[in-house]
Amino acid sequence: MSARPLIGLSTSQPQEAALGRLFNGTSRRYAEGVEAVGGLPLLLPTLSDLAETYAAKVDAVLLTGGVDVHPRHFGEVPKRGLGDIDEERDAFETALYRATRALGKPVFGICRGVQMINVLEGGTLWQHLPDAAEYWVDHTQVARPPALGHEVTFSSGTHLHATHGERSHVNSYHHQALRQLAPTLRVAATAPDGLIEAVEGDGLIAVQWHPEMLLPAHPHALGTFQAFMRLLP
Repeated sequence: MSARPLIGLSTSQPQEAALGRLFNGTSRRYAEGVEAVGGLPLLLPTLSDLAETYAAKVDAVLLTGGVDVHPRHFGEVPKRGLGDIDEERDAFETALYRATRALGKPVFGICRGVQMINVLEGGTLWQHLPDAAEYWVDHTQVARPPALGHEVTFSSGTHLHATHGERSHVNSYHHQALRQLAPTLRVAATAPDGLIEAVEGDGLIAVQWHPEMLLPAHPHALGTFQAFMRLLP
């Protein structure tokens, strides 16, 4: 591994339909979070044919936030409330994740990233969390970054607990969420209503909130990135 570990960041691909142009990119905040903990961020264009090559070149992967995961990946048909999807990105991140894990390299997931990891490890999602009446916390806060939202409680013995302590306030900008936890993962944090907010596994950390949006106004948020760096040799 290089002196500054190379962290590959998955990207979104907004389109200008009228012009037929396709872009790859993501918020610079992810890169800033990676850089702040000593990593060297590298944006990865959504090219599935290069997924194995990317995995071989980087030291770890960060699956960033973005559009909804298509429900067919966890055995469901689309329901009312499902948001925008990107099947090309789903396919790319599936290939990238599997190649990275096959090489024994760590993966960090943020928002969509935690959902994708749970699905790829055999779990399921709520397609539209407001349909689940038992979850009463505001998971789609209106307040803009870097505003804090609800609190989360961290599970003892996890990397996230080591870097955050027992509790921390986070933000919340999602309407899909983890439903059935994948058998290879453990719960690392929960919201006050019991919703799973973070998971960990062998070489895996993933969170439902957006720590990159909280920096630098809320320095405690760096603990999420620090927990990820604990996975690297």
